[in-house]
Amino acid sequence: MALQTLFLFTLLLFASKAAAQLDFCVADLSSPATPAGFPCKNPAKLTVDDFVFSSALAVPANTSNPNKATASAVIVTQFPGLNGLGTSLARVDMDVGGSFPMHSHPGASELLLVTEGTIYAGFISSANAVYAKNLTKGDVIIMPRGLLHFAVNYGKEPAAGIVSFSSPTPGLQTTNRALFGNNLPTEVVQATTFIDQDQIKKLKAAFGGTN
Repeated sequence: MALQTLFLFTLLLFASKAAAQLDFCVADLSSPATPAGFPCKNPAKLTVDDFVFSSALAVPANTSNPNKATASAVIVTQFPGLNGLGTSLARVDMDVGGSFPMHSHPGASELLLVTEGTIYAGFISSANAVYAKNLTKGDVIIMPRGLLHFAVNYGKEPAAGIVSFSSPTPGLQTTNRALFGNNLPTEVVQATTFIDQDQIKKLKAAFGGTN
């Protein structure tokens, strides 16, 4: 009898915890973000439009920039319905010779699905092992969270893909901008990279850095 009572109590405890959990938490972007995400909008004021994002992701983006590549991201600040659900996405478009230079996402792993053309993509492990491959339409590659990775279009035609992140706020840090797009003294950059100071100054000018 005591065992049955304990079993029933355990079931009721789990049921009450499940009932207390929210099905979703659409972000209230008028409030500041917290480490756990944005506060929830009032559920009584939600409509189906809070769970639908209408955009031009079906249309190739403009790649007229120095990288010849563009990522059209759909993260929580564009789509509040993603808040707390552990996912977001982006469309990537790459002209011939285009690239996404070395970068990382501190908050998420990344899946890249190639939908058009050929993309050479890969990542570098914390042991400095390189995992990279030429990907064609239908191929998928995983970039583990926080690791440096890249993508280059060496093909003869534009390429495109869909990227999925394991967080509504994946974050982004590019190595070029981290080193040359701020006010870190040139002497410090030289000491930590062994790059000539004149070259560092040229790169700082290109990426908007100072000092």
